[in-house]
Amino acid sequence: MSAIKEAKTKFSQAKVKDILSDYRLAVESREASIIGRKEVFMGKAKFGIFGDGKEVAQIAMAKVFRKGDFRSGYYRDQTFMFAIGELTVQQFFAQLYAHTDLEADPSTAGRLMTGHFGTRTLDENGKFKRLTEQKNSSADISPTAGQMPRLLGLAYASKLYRNNPALKEYADFSINGNEIAFGTIGNASTSEGMFFEAINAAGVLQVPMLTSVWDDAYGISVPAEYHTTKGSISKVLAGLQRTATEKGFEIITAKGWDYQELVEAYQKAEKICREEHVPVLFHVDELTQPQGHSTSGSHERYKSKERLAWEAEHDCIRKMREWIINDVMVLPEDVEAIEKEAKQAAKQARDRAWKAFTEDVRKDQTVISAILDKAETLSKHSEAITHVKNELISTINPTRLETMKAARKAIRFFRDEDHEAKTELIAWLRLAEDDNYNRYSSHLYSASDEAALKVEIIPAQYSDNSSIVDGREVLQACFDAALTRNPLVLAFGEDVGKIGDVNQGFAGLQAKHGELRVTDTGIRECTIIGQGIGAALRGLRPIAEMQYLDYLIYALPTLSDDLACLQYRTKGGQKAPLIVRTRGHRLEGVWHAGSQIGMMLQSLRGIYIITPRNMTQAAGFYNTMLKSDDAAIIVECLNGYRLKERIPDNIGEFNVPLGVPEILKEGSDVTIVTYGSMCRVVMEAAEDLEQFGITCEVIDAQTLLPFDIHHKIVESVKKTNRIIFADEDVPGGATSYMMQKVLEEQDAYQYLDSKPVTITAKEHRPAYASDGDYFTKPSPEDIFETVYALMHEVAPDQYPSLY
Repeated sequence: MSAIKEAKTKFSQAKVKDILSDYRLAVESREASIIGRKEVFMGKAKFGIFGDGKEVAQIAMAKVFRKGDFRSGYYRDQTFMFAIGELTVQQFFAQLYAHTDLEADPSTAGRLMTGHFGTRTLDENGKFKRLTEQKNSSADISPTAGQMPRLLGLAYASKLYRNNPALKEYADFSINGNEIAFGTIGNASTSEGMFFEAINAAGVLQVPMLTSVWDDAYGISVPAEYHTTKGSISKVLAGLQRTATEKGFEIITAKGWDYQELVEAYQKAEKICREEHVPVLFHVDELTQPQGHSTSGSHERYKSKERLAWEAEHDCIRKMREWIINDVMVLPEDVEAIEKEAKQAAKQARDRAWKAFTEDVRKDQTVISAILDKAETLSKHSEAITHVKNELISTINPTRLETMKAARKAIRFFRDEDHEAKTELIAWLRLAEDDNYNRYSSHLYSASDEAALKVEIIPAQYSDNSSIVDGREVLQACFDAALTRNPLVLAFGEDVGKIGDVNQGFAGLQAKHGELRVTDTGIRECTIIGQGIGAALRGLRPIAEMQYLDYLIYALPTLSDDLACLQYRTKGGQKAPLIVRTRGHRLEGVWHAGSQIGMMLQSLRGIYIITPRNMTQAAGFYNTMLKSDDAAIIVECLNGYRLKERIPDNIGEFNVPLGVPEILKEGSDVTIVTYGSMCRVVMEAAEDLEQFGITCEVIDAQTLLPFDIHHKIVESVKKTNRIIFADEDVPGGATSYMMQKVLEEQDAYQYLDSKPVTITAKEHRPAYASDGDYFTKPSPEDIFETVYALMHEVAPDQYPSLY
């Protein structure tokens, strides 16, 4: 440009080109936000949330983001994603329109609203790419601060890769742990507990976590003084600042409109974080949000005239423009030319994205319109068909739902007809069902060759020399074998390290395998899970322990919002094969004996829920999951660690299949389906019932997600014609889930001669002591009397009433 040649500037030509390129990107990103908002108001998109006001800071951050690094961010990071080359403006608009084609929206395939970004870390076969050869963004979620637990894990992985010599060979995942985990968060979201928990844990662990806080002084309509003590998160966290004698954070602040200051500050932050593995809090202050929070409302409603005037004056693009003209000494007309070019590029990207989206959608509309044209002449309901067709073709900005609704409405009028149009419409609907399953419902679990349901099953082997040991020793041997076999395997959680967990499943393993492999953590369930998610995203195989099942509630949002839907929201683009280890049932007291299985089944679809009845089965499931790339929660029986079991000779190799119930006792009168610790309770009752001439077929479901994938239970019902579902959950919890699976999904209802029955705990948690357990949760006597009452209804003379 003539300005570069002619202007008397202190900057080199190369530097000026770089500055102008950054400015052009900032303008293009801003224009994309402005256009995006208009698209929503025009009805071409459903909702918009944009990164306007954050452009310059994000460009500065992108300058120090290297291959192998990971982002765990905030739904306003569009400019950053543009700057690192992992998002085009056309893809930004494709996501706004919810285009379900992966090439159009590689982040989410149209499954998430705009502003949710993620790179594809897996190839088309579901295997990890070479992550050190690309710039990576973990898949975004909307819940505020929900990105923070995962961010901790992404940074923790770098510490492991740097300090564990056995991991040096895994160059696809890390180069000596040099990778930084970049986090971004809005200032208001720093009020969330997840933020504080992650920040504290990062300081304790000393990991390369560079967290940028975009501070525009508001959280939707609420100003900073309602969110943050002293109105400044960097002031609040000043006590974390490292000193000459104490480890901690580096805290850096910069103004969001000052390009030079931001670039220099990020260079400083990167050097500290990457080289020293010291976490950095980067507080970007004095930012603006020109269009307000989202398309849901206007910021003029809650910002004063003085604040709006200040924001106009301190807009980062305006400030950068002034600096380029006054200090870099680029001619105003050259700056204007750049702006014109950038705005035009954004409009062209919008046009290309809209054209691609509408062409894709109209393919089906064209087909259905042609079928309805034919139906008008063949159907006796031609007038109704014409109405359906006209509704379809007159729709402004049609989506797939209009086409599907038209097809399904039309089929109603063909119910008593037989003609070519009906045949074509049914064929289309069947194909569309498969297509739309792929678009909207696929990849809840792994679809790769390493999926848990595809793991080759190796049965447990026993010999005359197989030892009988405490259940905890079975697990200890299993974990020891896993840690020995695979250097990527690690375990961490409260009390897991030095003492080997509260029930001794890891006893002695830290001493054998090292503190990096078997590690204690603080009391911070949410970020223990996040630590596992982030580590798994980077190729490690973590086992994250929740000390008791009840404590899972602390981590439920992270499990549900992040881990459970990861494969789904990326359509197979990312995976985090985390194993969550926990224990529950049959202990005493309100907070250590809960059975939150129903809660888990409802909120954690996408994570396998495994409920082994003993430690040998648990070990088999750990082996299965460590061979797979799915995530799972394994709930061990809390009262089973000191019960005797025969340890398999192939303890490190055998595995147990998911979704395959096991018949523990055959019988012909009643089928009882249960799982976990209840298996022993039911078996005791079944033995007692046999003395009274009643034989029960006892089935251990083993896993609840998935549940009886081969429909084994219905075969038992065909024999007994009666069924009971028993567990320790509250009424209407997991027993209702199992009932729906068997009676409705497996059609077992048609083989019943008696009503189906559930046996559950009381609606409250168990009171303290053995009496509290007995009078709260099902006992062998409860099982006995329920089964007996069922048989009394069938044959009252043979089984007279007990009471």
